[in-house]
This record gives sequence, structure tokens and C-alpha cells, in this order.
Amino acid sequence: MTKKSPIALAALLLALGTSAITLLPISAQAQTAEKKDQSKEVIRAEWTKPWQEIQALINDKKFPEALEKINGLSKFENKTPYENFFLSRTKAVIASGTNDNELLATCFEEMINGEFLTAAEKLKYTEAMAGIYYNGKKYKEAQIWTKRYLAMDPNNVMMQDLEVQNYYLSDDYANAAKAVKIQIAADEAAKRVPGETRLRLLHGSSMKMKDVEGSTKALELLVKYHPTKEYWADLLYRLPNKPGFNDRLRLDWYRLLLATDTMEDGSQFMEMAETALLAGLPLEAKHIMEAGYKANLLGTGKMVAKHKPLLDKATKQAADDAKTLDAGEASAKAAKTGLGMVNMGYNLVINGQHERGISLIEQGIAKGGLKSPEEAKLHLGMAYLQAGNKEKAFEVLKTVQGTDGVMELAQYWMLMK
Repeated sequence: MTKKSPIALAALLLALGTSAITLLPISAQAQTAEKKDQSKEVIRAEWTKPWQEIQALINDKKFPEALEKINGLSKFENKTPYENFFLSRTKAVIASGTNDNELLATCFEEMINGEFLTAAEKLKYTEAMAGIYYNGKKYKEAQIWTKRYLAMDPNNVMMQDLEVQNYYLSDDYANAAKAVKIQIAADEAAKRVPGETRLRLLHGSSMKMKDVEGSTKALELLVKYHPTKEYWADLLYRLPNKPGFNDRLRLDWYRLLLATDTMEDGSQFMEMAETALLAGLPLEAKHIMEAGYKANLLGTGKMVAKHKPLLDKATKQAADDAKTLDAGEASAKAAKTGLGMVNMGYNLVINGQHERGISLIEQGIAKGGLKSPEEAKLHLGMAYLQAGNKEKAFEVLKTVQGTDGVMELAQYWMLMK
């Protein structure tokens, strides 16, 4: 997680120009009382000359000398609230010029607690306080001011994110995750895309707590809203390690890797193609091998001697299979269960006969006798996707249930763009 503040220091100074300070003798206060109660916004006459000297020193960037004179004025007794505000504001200018964030924070707090800032100004100075402490890596103090800001303006996205970052950088990962989940839920309820920073903070916090389920959920949201090859790889390579994952679904897992371009080496293409051949899907095996060559992960390396023979085998079997599709369909329909119809239907889809294949899969599911009916629904949904019917595909995929990985596979197909 980044430790850089999203609040630029230049933006924190918030119009601290010294020329706006009003200097009037006390006797003039009554003359301005009817205008915005300006009687409160004056300083005593004897401060006029020192103040002019302070202005000149600030303009010449002689900040230590200016601060010394300001501290001299601070020793006066019976200062009015505005004179205290005036001193704080002027010291803030000096603090910003010397990068003295501790003094700047003190001055801002004094000004916020006074009566001479508008509500909008107090909001900005509160934001500044949060930023000052954040930049100083004082995250707990930053959090106090961040929450104070959000109490006044709860919908500020930057400050919402800062709240989570403060928790995260304070090693309070539980509260970081809790806060960011609320933000993400609000985004989704309002039909807004949650920011990538929020989702990464949820992922990072979950990882720090060794919360596998939480970090996986964060990755699912990342690939949904901000998909990258890296996020997909991180998500998909977790699935085979999930407790209860059935290796029967390994070909389906590979299919998602191939679709998201997250295959890592030639051996995966080889294993996937061999698995497809064993499943009676030679054309798919051929396509897999061709994809491996196109990605330059086949045709090179230590196993190169095995690549071409497997491609040739898949090519020959695919050609032979194409000649027997009608016979295969008839045989599947004659079987006692619908398993053969489901498998043959998906083979027809791979061979480009989408409507025919989908119909056969649906007939197979209806016939029953399947050992893995949820897997059959997964393949039906995938068949609809290949046919370009996304609406129907999602309708089917949403119904897939199970604890063996099949439900996740169905959900991940729905996350594909």
C-alpha cells in the first residue's frame, strides 16, 4: 500500500495569505460593527508596526526572525479571540514556509477551534490537519482528524480512502477491512464502480490477517471492476488449492486460464490438451495446442520434441471425430443416462454447432442420471457463452452450486468481460 498522502502539501495551505489580516485601532471598532460583526476582526493599534515588520520578513523569507516577532506579540496579555486567531494564522504561514508540519498542525487546530472560519473553511482546514499528520506518518492522529472531517462530510471519497489507509498503516487491519467493506457496499448499492484503491486495501488487509476468503473476495471484485491479467492470475491460481476442489474440474479450470491469458508455461498447454483428449474433445485439444504455439510457449524448451506429436495426434483425432458426430449423438441419446448427451452436446458446441449442442446438453440434464449435475449446468452456461447468448448463459451459471469448485468456476465465467 502506498504511503504517499493523496493530499498535496500545497493544497493544505488553504489561502494563508497574510495580506488579508485587518489592522484597525480599537477606537475604530464601533464604526464597523454593523458590517458582518467586523468589530471582532481587528487587532490592537500597537501591533500595527510589528505586523508590518513581520510581513516584510515573511516576504523576504526570513521566517525565523518573523516567528520571533510573532512570539513577542504572543506575550501580550488580555488578547482577544481574534488576536489569537491572527497569531495562529500568521504562524501557520511561517510554518508552511519552513516545512514545520508540527507547528502548522497546531496552528490549524487553533484556527479550527476558533470562531473566525466559515463552515467550509473549517472543513478544508480539518482535511489539512488529516493530511499533515498523514504526511508525518502519524496515522492515529491523522485518523482523529479524518473521522472529524467525515462527520461533517461523509461522502468525500478521498477522505473515506484516507480513513482506511490510516487504519492499514497503523497495522489495524481488522478495522481497515471493516471500513472499506462498508464503502464498497455503499458504492455497489449506488451503482458506482468501487475504486481500485479500495479493493486493493481490502485485499491487502485480508492478506495481512491471513483471511483467505476475504482476500479472494477482494480479487473477485478486482477482476469484476478493474480486470488485469495479474488479478485474474492471482484469483484463478488459488482455486485448485481450495479445500474440497475436485480435480475432475481441472480442464474447466484450464479453460478459464486460457480465456484470461494466464497460462504460465508450455507444460500447462500440454496437460490441458491431453486432458481434453481423454474427455473425448480432440478439436478442443487441437485448439489448445495451437494457442500454445501462438503464445510461443510451445515449440521451444526442453519438451519441444513432445509438442508436435501431440498437436498431430489432436489434429488427426479431431478430423476423425468430425466424421462421427452424428453417430455419437445417436449413441448418446440411446444411453440410459443423460451423461453421454451432455458430453456429446458440449463437443458439438466446440465443433461450432451451438444450437444443436446446447439442445443436446439440455436434453441430457433433463434425462438425469448424472453424477455431477452442477458440472453439466456449468457446461451448459459455457455453451451459451460460446453461442454469444450472454443473458441465457448468466441465467444458467447463476444456478450452479457446489463446494468442489464448480460454483466458483461458474461465477468466474460471469466476471469475464
